[in-house]
Amino acid sequence: MPGPTVKAPWLLARFAQAAVAAAAVADVFRAVTVRAHDLRPRDTPVSVSGHASQVYVNLMMVATVLFLVWFTRCRRIAQSLSPSPLPGSAPWAVFSWLIPVINMWVPRGLVLGVLRAHGPGAAGRRDRVLVNVWWATWIGHALVAALSGVQGQRTSLALLLVAEGLELAAGALAIAVIQRVTARQAAALGSALPVPGAASLPRLS
Repeated sequence: MPGPTVKAPWLLARFAQAAVAAAAVADVFRAVTVRAHDLRPRDTPVSVSGHASQVYVNLMMVATVLFLVWFTRCRRIAQSLSPSPLPGSAPWAVFSWLIPVINMWVPRGLVLGVLRAHGPGAAGRRDRVLVNVWWATWIGHALVAALSGVQGQRTSLALLLVAEGLELAAGALAIAVIQRVTARQAAALGSALPVPGAASLPRLS
């Protein structure tokens, strides 16, 4: 069992949530700006679309690092709570998010493994639904975005709206997953939920 000084990583969770939200919004702005440049180069210079893309890349890198730091911390806590080993090793729990193709399905199981360490039952079923919907949305966005990239300037407005709608949905669900995992750990560790800002973030019960 964890010692009395172990606490749920709420500060890391808040930073990760903010970074995910910023990256999702920046991606929508990037996509709209790049499309505007492709269709009307004179109205939207390449410098503007390039700057929007660079901002998105930087925010996405920050969000990825913060998410992985948060997830690594949560996994370490979950291992201390679980009577059996969690799936995968500690390095694998990080690198599997970064390896192409593998990151399409392995991380989902790792997140579920962390949540299972906090107990089965009705809460466990809700955890699976949340993670599965989040993951399906994220994969859907990746596939539609890849299709948009293949079409290039021929990308339809409808396809762009679907891709960016899925991006925003995946970001919102990622924030909810971070909230859910951290709240479950707080409950398992006997910690109280933080009062400041807690009501404004997605919570599932």
